[in-house]
Amino acid sequence: MMKRRSFLYGASALALGQLVAGCNSRQQASLRVRLLQDSIPAQLVAEFRKALDQSAAVKFDPEEQLQDLFTRLKAWKQQAEKKDEKSQWAIPFVGSKKTLVPDLVTLGDYWLESAIQQGLIQPLQVEGLRGWQQLPQAWQEIVKRDRQGQLSNTGEVWGAPYRWGTTVIAYRRDKFRELGWTPKDWSDLWRPELRDRISVVDQPREVIGLTLKKLGRSYNTTNLSQVQDLKEELLALHQQVKFYSSDYYLQPLALEDTWVAVGWSTDVIPVRANDRQIDAIVPLSGTALWADLWVQPASAAVDSNTTGTQEQQSLIQQWIDFCWQPKPANEISLFSNAASPIVTTLNPANIPQDVRENPVLLPDNSVLDKSEFLQPLPKAVDEEYQALWKEIRTVRG
Repeated sequence: MMKRRSFLYGASALALGQLVAGCNSRQQASLRVRLLQDSIPAQLVAEFRKALDQSAAVKFDPEEQLQDLFTRLKAWKQQAEKKDEKSQWAIPFVGSKKTLVPDLVTLGDYWLESAIQQGLIQPLQVEGLRGWQQLPQAWQEIVKRDRQGQLSNTGEVWGAPYRWGTTVIAYRRDKFRELGWTPKDWSDLWRPELRDRISVVDQPREVIGLTLKKLGRSYNTTNLSQVQDLKEELLALHQQVKFYSSDYYLQPLALEDTWVAVGWSTDVIPVRANDRQIDAIVPLSGTALWADLWVQPASAAVDSNTTGTQEQQSLIQQWIDFCWQPKPANEISLFSNAASPIVTTLNPANIPQDVRENPVLLPDNSVLDKSEFLQPLPKAVDEEYQALWKEIRTVRG
């Protein structure tokens, strides 16, 4: 499973979890959110509480990894099924105080297909989301799926993107100063000076995808066998790579064991900020995009301490719309090491300078236009990717 690691940026998880509005009385609606740690600034939750037009308890609990959130979704569904088995009249999982299912959960777009297929989440009521039409088309398309989790223009909306990032090339300034050039695009990874000097995330879609991009093809190519020179290019890149890891690809770069690292912008941005010898670029020919989404667990239900489904749904929609407003969108972009999709639609004058002038956080439109989300692939095509990846990885360097 693909994982993106979070780095602390100052707001403590404890502070976020303690931001609860009022007491959870029987007459009071509540909003419970289980989110990826540090993906929402703590002060944003406080601002949301003040903006509410109703009295409500608001509780946010952080989780360290997206993988852990996906695992929780599966556990909540299993709990719901077990409870339902006890009585044919049982409500589909009304959680106890110890195991309340949250109203919203962070999920990466990578997990969306599996979550839909396994019945872990339910569609969002997008007609009640005022900010939906503000989202750029690519962010709308990635969450519109059919019941098998495949992209569909007529499908339902299964998630609300609230931040996004890219796959980038990080590199050591000191080493490239000696070389007399700096990376600009994927093709630079094949330069002979970088043999055995690269660390890369251990993901076939990413590595095969960037190679396809070098060859002028899409990350989502479905006919790999017809792509001329693909295997030869992958084998040549494999000779350049010293280290594959989805969790520890940046450590070799910091230790000067590698000079280049290919990975996710959320990991690279804080490292770049703390180490003057490390810089990063988004490849000029375009890159892979990813998004973190708000999704609604299928097993979520209104518990006995809330006033009803209408109030609950209203709070869910208010929070999602709040994240899509310009001011919160700018705060997410400033403090979470990822950009809000809304900032791509704003006048540059209304975007904070630290966001506007950070091309790793917010790439130029000419680069974004060439970039792509990793779309779900048909099973046969996915197996072709896996087989090619296995073949390449078994070749000794």
